[in-house]
Amino acid sequence: MAMSFDPFSELDRLTGDLLQFRPGPRFMPVDLYRDQDQYILTADLPGVDPGSVDVDVDGQLLTVRANRTAAAHENAKWLTQERPHGTYLRQFSLGDGVDSSRISASYDNGVLSVHIPVSEKAKPRKIQVTSAPQSDEAKSISV
Repeated sequence: MAMSFDPFSELDRLTGDLLQFRPGPRFMPVDLYRDQDQYILTADLPGVDPGSVDVDVDGQLLTVRANRTAAAHENAKWLTQERPHGTYLRQFSLGDGVDSSRISASYDNGVLSVHIPVSEKAKPRKIQVTSAPQSDEAKSISV
């Protein structure tokens, strides 16, 4: 039986394992898409206490922070401890096309959802095209 070896997938696996245990803010996977007149950002934060989730806007910078505390078991002899804990942090530049005063967020079953409305000035709109009335000179030329 022949087995194939993909060095890139193996490198991705090893890199992911190493980055998981690095000090500092943890990686927070997100999805971001536009649905009609709003952007929706969803972030996976399993096991995070909802009280530790912080979403704030400073100018055009949206910051999402959360904290997952380590399991505290007295007299435990750990055999393996792979679930990451610590601070999660992501920042996003909003740009001028959003209404930052109406951003809302909710946290349900380990998923943070942030709704970012599109500003009125950035919404697509139809521009009416008018025609100028023809002058007497233009009327005589077109005959």
